[in-house]
Amino acid sequence: MKLKIALAALALSTSFAHAKSITEIAAGDERFTTLVAAVTAAGLAETLAGPGPFTVYAPVNDAFAALPAGTVETLLKPENKGQLTDILLYHVDDRTLMAGDIPNGSTTFKPLLTSQRLCITKGASGVTIADGTGEMATVIIADIVADNGVIHVIDKVLLPGKRPACH
Repeated sequence: MKLKIALAALALSTSFAHAKSITEIAAGDERFTTLVAAVTAAGLAETLAGPGPFTVYAPVNDAFAALPAGTVETLLKPENKGQLTDILLYHVDDRTLMAGDIPNGSTTFKPLLTSQRLCITKGASGVTIADGTGEMATVIIADIVADNGVIHVIDKVLLPGKRPACH
């Protein structure tokens, strides 16, 4: 047991020795290959590697796979860069918002896609995010700290649309 604790402490201290940007963390994690491809296609990789601060609600590969067939391939085409950029900016807040900073209950947040809103709900069962379709994403891993913000891993791609009901 002591060896496991020592190894975990060593791994944690090593990870802080060289802090990484949100882009570097995502690129180094196999759960985000589709997200990284999308961010690259939209030309946002350099932005998310910049000084921030950013909070990114990062969908895992399975979240992209759950979209209707052909959606990801269509969005990755150069002629759809604007739509892809809007969807990705819907996943980004321009501040560092740790899970502990989210108030209990439901609160409306404004992502970088400024014409849209998200409804983030924090309760005993965790944190969920309602998007413009009215569907909910669940934060499955919170507070992956980067040197320019934080990543919260979610199980659904957030899609703009109607302003979500937030009560």
